[in-house]
Amino acid sequence: MKTTIYSMIAVAGIALFAACGNTQKPAAADPHAGHNHAPGEGHDHGTEKSVAAVSIKDDKLNAVYQHYIHLTTALVKGDMAEAKIAASAIELGGKELSNGSALTTLAAKIAAATDLEVQRTVFSDLSNDFIARVKAAGLNSGEVYVEYCPMALNDKGASWLSNQKDIKNPYFGDSMLTCGEVKETIK
Repeated sequence: MKTTIYSMIAVAGIALFAACGNTQKPAAADPHAGHNHAPGEGHDHGTEKSVAAVSIKDDKLNAVYQHYIHLTTALVKGDMAEAKIAASAIELGGKELSNGSALTTLAAKIAAATDLEVQRTVFSDLSNDFIARVKAAGLNSGEVYVEYCPMALNDKGASWLSNQKDIKNPYFGDSMLTCGEVKETIK
């Protein structure tokens, strides 16, 4: 009797394990989803290739910029928890930048926010800071696009940086994903 019960448990465990293994389709579609590679380590996977292709002349800013792209992606997806993680990384990296206190304060506000709309509102000021820093530093390689949505922040308008010309609006996410335009290209 015990042998039969143990056999049934083993068969059930194998069936459960096999069934769980088949639900991992999103990971199979992009095994690198959810993390960025440092420049030069990227694989040919859409945004990762774009992130890897951009290199800002200021190494410390370049490192923080990777987290900015992570934050932008999280806001596009409406993922508040992921936005907090990225903002916390920006906050830490901002401490290493010259005159980084404003950036650090803004990132801390995003990390502490309990509402996605608050995160998106503060993101506008954080983006303005990043735009000025990237323009001042310049690029070693790649292109960064200053994108703008006139409807963001109750029709006040807001900008953000992207490594792609395709608009993916962090202020509206899925509700108005492609609202906006490229205003400037930083080379």
